[in-house]
Amino acid sequence: MIDLGTPVADMLNSAQGRPKLLLVDDQPINIQVMYRCFAGDFQVFMATNGEQALGLCKSNPPDLILLDVVMPGMDGFEVCKRLKADESTRHIPVIFVTAHTDPAQETHGLSLGAVDFIAKPINPDVVRARVKTHLTLKFQSDLLRKLVFLDGLTGVFNRRYFDQQISTEWARSSRNNTPLSLILLDVDHFKLFNDRYGHQAGDDALRVISDALKSCLRRPADLVARYGGEEFACILPETSFEDALVIAHELETRVRNLAIPHADSDASTIVTISLGLATRVANTSSDVSELIGLADRLLYEAKHSGRARVCSGLLTG
Repeated sequence: MIDLGTPVADMLNSAQGRPKLLLVDDQPINIQVMYRCFAGDFQVFMATNGEQALGLCKSNPPDLILLDVVMPGMDGFEVCKRLKADESTRHIPVIFVTAHTDPAQETHGLSLGAVDFIAKPINPDVVRARVKTHLTLKFQSDLLRKLVFLDGLTGVFNRRYFDQQISTEWARSSRNNTPLSLILLDVDHFKLFNDRYGHQAGDDALRVISDALKSCLRRPADLVARYGGEEFACILPETSFEDALVIAHELETRVRNLAIPHADSDASTIVTISLGLATRVANTSSDVSELIGLADRLLYEAKHSGRARVCSGLLTG
Protein backbone atom coordinates (compact mmCIF):
# COMPACT_ATOMS: atom_id res chain seq x y z
CA MET A 1 0.00 0.00 0.00
CA ILE A 2 1.26 3.49 -0.83
CA ASP A 3 1.64 5.78 2.18
CA LEU A 4 0.51 9.24 1.18
CA GLY A 5 2.24 10.56 4.27
CA THR A 6 5.64 9.44 3.00
CA PRO A 7 8.14 12.34 3.12
CA VAL A 8 8.88 13.96 -0.22
CA ALA A 9 12.57 13.10 0.03
CA ASP A 10 11.77 9.40 0.46
CA MET A 11 9.40 9.38 -2.51
CA LEU A 12 11.99 11.11 -4.65
CA ASN A 13 14.88 8.92 -3.59
CA SER A 14 12.88 5.87 -4.62
CA ALA A 15 12.00 7.41 -7.97
CA GLN A 16 14.25 9.83 -9.78
CA GLY A 17 16.57 11.56 -7.34
CA ARG A 18 16.43 15.23 -6.39
CA PRO A 19 13.36 17.27 -7.42
CA LYS A 20 13.69 19.38 -10.55
CA LEU A 21 12.88 23.10 -10.25
CA LEU A 22 12.61 25.51 -13.16
CA LEU A 23 13.32 29.17 -12.36
CA VAL A 24 11.93 31.62 -14.91
CA ASP A 25 12.88 35.32 -14.65
CA ASP A 26 14.25 37.84 -17.13
CA GLN A 27 16.52 39.36 -14.48
CA PRO A 28 19.72 37.33 -13.88
CA ILE A 29 20.11 38.72 -10.36
CA ASN A 30 16.71 37.31 -9.37
CA ILE A 31 17.61 33.91 -10.77
CA GLN A 32 20.89 33.96 -8.86
CA VAL A 33 19.08 34.66 -5.59
CA MET A 34 16.60 31.84 -6.21
CA TYR A 35 19.36 29.50 -7.33
CA ARG A 36 21.18 29.96 -4.03
CA CYS A 37 17.98 29.00 -2.19
CA PHE A 38 17.61 25.64 -3.90
CA ALA A 39 20.90 24.48 -5.44
CA GLY A 40 21.81 22.35 -2.43
CA ASP A 41 18.69 20.18 -2.44
CA PHE A 42 17.25 20.42 -5.95
CA GLN A 43 18.17 20.08 -9.60
CA VAL A 44 17.79 23.67 -10.73
CA PHE A 45 17.12 24.72 -14.32
CA MET A 46 16.84 28.32 -15.50
CA ALA A 47 15.06 30.24 -18.26
CA THR A 48 15.07 33.97 -18.94
CA ASN A 49 11.96 34.19 -21.13
CA GLY A 50 8.65 32.46 -21.71
CA GLU A 51 9.53 30.64 -24.92
CA GLN A 52 12.65 29.18 -23.37
CA ALA A 53 10.64 28.06 -20.33
CA LEU A 54 8.05 26.28 -22.47
CA GLY A 55 10.78 24.53 -24.43
CA LEU A 56 12.46 23.28 -21.26
CA CYS A 57 9.14 22.02 -19.91
CA LYS A 58 8.66 19.98 -23.07
CA SER A 59 12.15 18.51 -23.27
CA ASN A 60 12.81 17.99 -19.55
CA PRO A 61 9.66 18.51 -17.46
CA PRO A 62 10.37 19.97 -14.03
CA ASP A 63 8.56 19.01 -10.84
CA LEU A 64 7.73 22.64 -10.05
CA ILE A 65 8.10 26.05 -11.71
CA LEU A 66 8.88 29.38 -10.02
CA LEU A 67 7.66 31.87 -12.60
CA ASP A 68 8.08 35.64 -12.83
CA VAL A 69 4.94 37.48 -13.88
CA VAL A 70 6.39 40.53 -15.65
CA MET A 71 8.70 39.60 -18.53
CA PRO A 72 9.21 41.12 -21.97
CA GLY A 73 7.44 39.36 -24.81
CA MET A 74 5.47 36.51 -23.28
CA ASP A 75 4.56 37.29 -19.67
CA GLY A 76 4.20 34.75 -16.88
CA PHE A 77 0.42 34.60 -17.17
CA GLU A 78 0.64 33.51 -20.80
CA VAL A 79 3.32 30.93 -19.97
CA CYS A 80 1.09 29.45 -17.26
CA LYS A 81 -1.92 29.44 -19.60
CA ARG A 82 0.01 27.49 -22.23
CA LEU A 83 1.39 25.02 -19.70
CA LYS A 84 -2.10 24.26 -18.38
CA ALA A 85 -3.47 23.81 -21.91
CA ASP A 86 -0.95 21.05 -22.71
CA GLU A 87 -1.67 17.57 -21.33
CA SER A 88 2.04 16.83 -20.94
CA THR A 89 2.68 19.87 -18.71
CA ARG A 90 -0.64 20.71 -17.06
CA HIS A 91 0.16 18.84 -13.84
CA ILE A 92 3.37 20.81 -13.16
CA PRO A 93 2.72 23.19 -10.24
CA VAL A 94 3.38 26.85 -10.99
CA ILE A 95 4.23 29.39 -8.29
CA PHE A 96 4.25 33.00 -9.42
CA VAL A 97 7.02 35.19 -8.03
CA THR A 98 6.24 38.90 -8.41
CA ALA A 99 6.95 42.34 -6.99
CA HIS A 100 3.30 43.28 -7.53
CA THR A 101 0.80 42.68 -4.75
CA ASP A 102 -2.38 43.54 -6.64
CA PRO A 103 -5.14 41.13 -5.48
CA ALA A 104 -6.68 41.20 -8.96
CA GLN A 105 -3.42 39.91 -10.46
CA GLU A 106 -3.21 37.19 -7.85
CA THR A 107 -6.78 36.14 -8.54
CA HIS A 108 -6.09 36.06 -12.27
CA GLY A 109 -2.98 33.92 -11.81
CA LEU A 110 -4.78 31.43 -9.59
CA SER A 111 -7.62 31.22 -12.10
CA LEU A 112 -5.09 30.21 -14.75
CA GLY A 113 -4.00 27.25 -12.62
CA ALA A 114 -1.12 28.58 -10.49
CA VAL A 115 -0.89 27.08 -7.01
CA ASP A 116 0.62 30.05 -5.14
CA PHE A 117 2.00 33.59 -5.26
CA ILE A 118 5.26 34.69 -3.62
CA ALA A 119 6.19 38.35 -3.23
CA LYS A 120 9.56 39.87 -4.11
CA PRO A 121 11.93 40.40 -2.45
CA ILE A 122 11.73 36.78 -1.36
CA ASN A 123 12.28 35.35 2.07
CA PRO A 124 14.38 32.20 1.43
CA ASP A 125 12.92 30.22 4.34
CA VAL A 126 9.35 31.00 3.29
CA VAL A 127 10.04 30.15 -0.35
CA ARG A 128 11.63 26.82 0.55
CA ALA A 129 8.74 25.95 2.85
CA ARG A 130 6.14 26.72 0.20
CA VAL A 131 8.02 24.80 -2.48
CA LYS A 132 8.26 21.78 -0.18
CA THR A 133 4.52 21.95 0.54
CA HIS A 134 3.56 22.10 -3.12
CA LEU A 135 6.03 19.36 -4.07
CA THR A 136 4.50 17.12 -1.41
CA LEU A 137 1.03 17.74 -2.84
CA LYS A 138 2.32 17.23 -6.37
CA PHE A 139 3.94 13.88 -5.66
CA GLN A 140 0.94 12.64 -3.72
CA SER A 141 -1.25 13.59 -6.67
CA ASP A 142 1.12 11.80 -9.05
CA LEU A 143 0.90 8.65 -6.93
CA LEU A 144 -2.90 8.75 -6.90
CA ARG A 145 -2.99 9.17 -10.69
CA LYS A 146 -0.65 6.20 -11.07
CA LEU A 147 -2.95 4.00 -9.00
CA VAL A 148 -5.61 4.40 -11.71
CA PHE A 149 -3.13 3.02 -14.22
CA LEU A 150 -1.92 -0.04 -12.30
CA ASP A 151 -2.90 -3.61 -13.10
CA GLY A 152 -4.64 -5.09 -10.07
CA LEU A 153 -3.07 -8.55 -10.34
CA THR A 154 0.57 -7.82 -11.13
CA GLY A 155 1.12 -4.27 -9.89
CA VAL A 156 2.70 -3.16 -13.17
CA PHE A 157 1.05 -0.54 -15.37
CA ASN A 158 -2.13 -1.51 -17.21
CA ARG A 159 -3.10 -1.34 -20.88
CA ARG A 160 -4.72 2.07 -20.48
CA TYR A 161 -1.47 3.56 -19.22
CA PHE A 162 0.49 1.82 -21.96
CA ASP A 163 -1.75 3.33 -24.64
CA GLN A 164 -1.26 6.79 -23.15
CA GLN A 165 2.50 6.53 -22.69
CA ILE A 166 3.38 4.98 -26.02
CA SER A 167 1.66 7.92 -27.75
CA THR A 168 3.44 10.41 -25.48
CA GLU A 169 6.84 8.80 -26.02
CA TRP A 170 6.27 8.57 -29.77
CA ALA A 171 5.55 12.30 -29.89
CA ARG A 172 8.66 13.02 -27.82
CA SER A 173 10.77 10.74 -30.01
CA SER A 174 9.49 12.45 -33.15
CA ARG A 175 10.01 15.92 -31.73
CA ASN A 176 13.55 15.27 -30.46
CA ASN A 177 14.51 12.87 -33.26
CA THR A 178 15.57 10.19 -30.78
CA PRO A 179 15.10 6.40 -30.90
CA LEU A 180 12.16 4.67 -29.23
CA SER A 181 12.12 0.94 -28.56
CA LEU A 182 9.12 -1.25 -27.81
CA ILE A 183 9.14 -4.87 -26.66
CA LEU A 184 6.00 -7.01 -26.74
CA LEU A 185 6.32 -10.35 -24.97
CA ASP A 186 4.11 -13.34 -24.29
CA VAL A 187 4.32 -16.18 -21.75
CA ASP A 188 4.70 -19.36 -23.78
CA HIS A 189 1.78 -21.83 -23.64
CA PHE A 190 0.20 -20.08 -20.69
CA LYS A 191 -3.22 -21.69 -21.26
CA LEU A 192 -1.59 -25.12 -20.93
CA PHE A 193 0.11 -23.92 -17.74
CA ASN A 194 -3.25 -22.89 -16.26
CA ASP A 195 -4.86 -26.16 -17.35
CA ARG A 196 -2.25 -28.25 -15.56
CA TYR A 197 -1.41 -26.17 -12.48
CA GLY A 198 -4.60 -24.16 -11.95
CA HIS A 199 -5.46 -20.48 -12.28
CA GLN A 200 -4.14 -19.58 -8.84
CA ALA A 201 -0.73 -20.90 -9.85
CA GLY A 202 -1.10 -18.98 -13.11
CA ASP A 203 -1.79 -15.74 -11.24
CA ASP A 204 1.20 -16.37 -8.97
CA ALA A 205 3.40 -16.98 -12.01
CA LEU A 206 2.28 -13.71 -13.63
CA ARG A 207 3.15 -11.79 -10.46
CA VAL A 208 6.62 -13.31 -10.27
CA ILE A 209 7.21 -12.76 -13.97
CA SER A 210 6.10 -9.12 -13.66
CA ASP A 211 8.63 -8.53 -10.89
CA ALA A 212 11.35 -10.14 -12.99
CA LEU A 213 10.51 -7.90 -15.95
CA LYS A 214 10.56 -4.75 -13.80
CA SER A 215 13.95 -5.69 -12.39
CA CYS A 216 15.46 -5.49 -15.89
CA LEU A 217 14.47 -1.87 -16.53
CA ARG A 218 17.31 0.58 -16.13
CA ARG A 219 15.93 4.12 -16.17
CA PRO A 220 12.95 5.93 -14.62
CA ALA A 221 11.37 6.52 -18.04
CA ASP A 222 11.40 2.78 -18.92
CA LEU A 223 8.19 0.98 -18.08
CA VAL A 224 6.55 -2.43 -18.21
CA ALA A 225 2.80 -2.83 -18.64
CA ARG A 226 0.43 -5.76 -18.74
CA TYR A 227 -0.75 -5.61 -22.33
CA GLY A 228 -3.44 -8.25 -21.94
CA GLY A 229 -3.76 -11.71 -20.35
CA GLU A 230 -0.27 -13.20 -20.32
CA GLU A 231 1.15 -10.55 -22.65
CA PHE A 232 3.35 -7.66 -21.49
CA ALA A 233 4.89 -4.59 -23.11
CA CYS A 234 8.07 -2.66 -22.32
CA ILE A 235 8.50 0.93 -23.51
CA LEU A 236 12.13 2.04 -23.68
CA PRO A 237 12.42 5.77 -24.57
CA GLU A 238 15.66 7.07 -26.06
CA THR A 239 16.96 3.51 -26.27
CA SER A 240 18.86 2.40 -29.37
CA PHE A 241 18.15 -0.88 -31.13
CA GLU A 242 21.40 -2.36 -29.84
CA ASP A 243 20.73 -1.42 -26.22
CA ALA A 244 17.10 -2.57 -26.43
CA LEU A 245 18.22 -5.91 -27.84
CA VAL A 246 20.45 -6.42 -24.80
CA ILE A 247 17.48 -5.67 -22.53
CA ALA A 248 15.20 -8.02 -24.50
CA HIS A 249 17.61 -10.92 -24.08
CA GLU A 250 17.99 -10.04 -20.41
CA LEU A 251 14.19 -10.20 -20.01
CA GLU A 252 14.11 -13.63 -21.65
CA THR A 253 16.95 -14.91 -19.47
CA ARG A 254 15.55 -13.44 -16.25
CA VAL A 255 12.20 -15.22 -16.73
CA ARG A 256 13.93 -18.47 -17.72
CA ASN A 257 16.05 -18.27 -14.56
CA LEU A 258 12.90 -18.22 -12.42
CA ALA A 259 12.72 -21.94 -13.28
CA ILE A 260 8.93 -22.14 -12.89
CA PRO A 261 8.00 -25.72 -13.91
CA HIS A 262 5.92 -26.06 -17.09
CA ALA A 263 5.60 -29.73 -17.99
CA ASP A 264 3.25 -29.16 -20.94
CA SER A 265 5.33 -26.60 -22.83
CA ASP A 266 7.01 -27.69 -26.05
CA ALA A 267 9.55 -24.85 -25.69
CA SER A 268 11.08 -26.00 -22.38
CA THR A 269 10.32 -27.79 -19.15
CA ILE A 270 10.08 -24.41 -17.42
CA VAL A 271 8.12 -21.21 -18.11
CA THR A 272 9.60 -19.14 -20.94
CA ILE A 273 8.65 -16.02 -22.88
CA SER A 274 8.73 -15.02 -26.53
CA LEU A 275 9.60 -11.43 -27.41
CA GLY A 276 9.22 -9.05 -30.34
CA LEU A 277 11.42 -5.94 -30.32
CA ALA A 278 10.82 -2.96 -32.62
CA THR A 279 12.85 0.26 -32.62
CA ARG A 280 11.95 3.57 -34.20
CA VAL A 281 15.13 5.07 -35.61
CA ALA A 282 15.81 8.74 -36.26
CA ASN A 283 14.05 10.46 -39.18
CA THR A 284 11.25 7.88 -39.31
CA SER A 285 8.02 9.26 -40.75
CA SER A 286 5.81 6.34 -39.64
CA ASP A 287 3.25 6.58 -36.85
CA VAL A 288 2.98 4.87 -33.47
CA SER A 289 0.57 2.20 -34.71
CA GLU A 290 3.24 0.99 -37.12
CA LEU A 291 5.74 0.59 -34.28
CA ILE A 292 3.22 -1.46 -32.30
CA GLY A 293 2.32 -3.45 -35.40
CA LEU A 294 5.96 -4.27 -36.12
CA ALA A 295 6.58 -5.40 -32.53
CA ASP A 296 3.45 -7.56 -32.71
CA ARG A 297 4.55 -9.19 -35.98
CA LEU A 298 8.00 -9.88 -34.52
CA LEU A 299 6.40 -11.44 -31.44
CA TYR A 300 4.31 -13.65 -33.74
CA GLU A 301 7.51 -14.62 -35.57
CA ALA A 302 9.20 -15.55 -32.28
CA LYS A 303 6.23 -17.69 -31.20
CA HIS A 304 6.03 -19.50 -34.52
CA SER A 305 9.73 -20.19 -34.87
CA GLY A 306 10.13 -22.21 -31.69
CA ARG A 307 9.22 -19.75 -28.86
CA ALA A 308 11.52 -18.78 -25.95
CA ARG A 309 13.42 -16.35 -28.14
CA VAL A 310 13.72 -12.73 -29.29
CA CYS A 311 12.88 -11.54 -32.80
CA SER A 312 13.77 -7.94 -33.56
CA GLY A 313 13.63 -5.30 -36.26
CA LEU A 314 13.86 -1.60 -37.14
CA LEU A 315 11.05 0.75 -38.12
CA THR A 316 12.66 2.86 -40.80
CA GLY A 317 9.81 3.93 -43.10
